[in-house]
Amino acid sequence: MQFNLTPVVRNLLILNIAVFFLQNIFPLLENYLGLRYVRAETFAPYQFLTYMFAHGSVGHLFGNMFALFMFGPLLEQSWGPKRFLIFYLLTGVGAGVLYEGIKFYEIHQLQQAFESFVQNPVPERFFSFVSQNPGLYVDAEDRGFSEQFADHATDPTYIRESIVRAGNRFWAFANVPMVGASGAVFGLLMAFGLLFPNTELFLLFIPFPIKAKYFVGLYGVYELYAGIQRAPGDNVAHFAHLGGMLFAFIIIKYWNSQRNNLY
Repeated sequence: MQFNLTPVVRNLLILNIAVFFLQNIFPLLENYLGLRYVRAETFAPYQFLTYMFAHGSVGHLFGNMFALFMFGPLLEQSWGPKRFLIFYLLTGVGAGVLYEGIKFYEIHQLQQAFESFVQNPVPERFFSFVSQNPGLYVDAEDRGFSEQFADHATDPTYIRESIVRAGNRFWAFANVPMVGASGAVFGLLMAFGLLFPNTELFLLFIPFPIKAKYFVGLYGVYELYAGIQRAPGDNVAHFAHLGGMLFAFIIIKYWNSQRNNLY
């Protein structure tokens, strides 16, 4: 593995760390940088670019920057700074595009479920709404309210409260911004697996060396599984990760075809 910092990787590391410090000084900054639901009033097209430089926590930042540090330099040396930066940004934007498509579908489904609940607001349907829809989960407060609602199923006060609670859950999910360089980083991971498939990786959470092509393949399968299953409370944008990998695959195949056409 190559650990010497190359110019673009170094500047990306500095930029991401600097933005994270600014987020801590100005917490509202995330509202402008994060990628919002495309139909939200706070959505802006520039967020497809800015979201990948904002992060939600120190751990989130460290994980992405460590992966950039590990896989980025060798790719930048292979492609050159300009092509590497174009690739990084395109895979990040592509990850955001796929994320928006999935989010649009999820919110459409969730809105239909909410409207259906409003038509018949009974305790069983309230619990089902908050526990069975992607992105939502039952917390202790909801569970306690659900039990009380079951004892007062015809009480107008509880009925109104259930609708308000369900609506708050819906809008909270719809308004959560996506942040992080994960889409672009997963693009780098895919690129590394395609360009250096037999390079052996030594990872802390795998007790034996594994070739890059197998690691990338297994990671991709896991992200697909996690994205489809969507465990309660899981706020990881798995389909954004897959979007970065997918766009990376397409870009590299396109670049290879253009190179082959020169001969």
